Amino acid sequence: MTNYSRTDSGDETILRIEGTLDAATAPDLRGVVDTIVDEGRLLITLELSSLRLIDSSGVGVIVSLFKRVRANGGQVRIVGLRDQPRAIFRLLRLDRVFPT
Repeated sequence: MTNYSRTDSGDETILRIEGTLDAATAPDLRGVVDTIVDEGRLLITLELSSLRLIDSSGVGVIVSLFKRVRANGGQVRIVGLRDQPRAIFRLLRLDRVFPT
């Protein structure tokens, strides 16, 4: 199960993702990502300290957010990455792509 919350603070949007981000839960998050992109938000922080598990579907949503925001001249950064999600990001070398 995934819980997420969004907070807009000035130009920055903070998206907190908790729990598991996998094939079952990624479609829900994709809708949130679409909204953020459609609103033209350009400074996105993903707060992932409570994310316990991520699979390729979850990574796909995050990479999609990154590409779409960057195409609009924005930036996505990740904070709080740990445990299994951090291992996946390192394995895929995404830790080199995202500012932390």
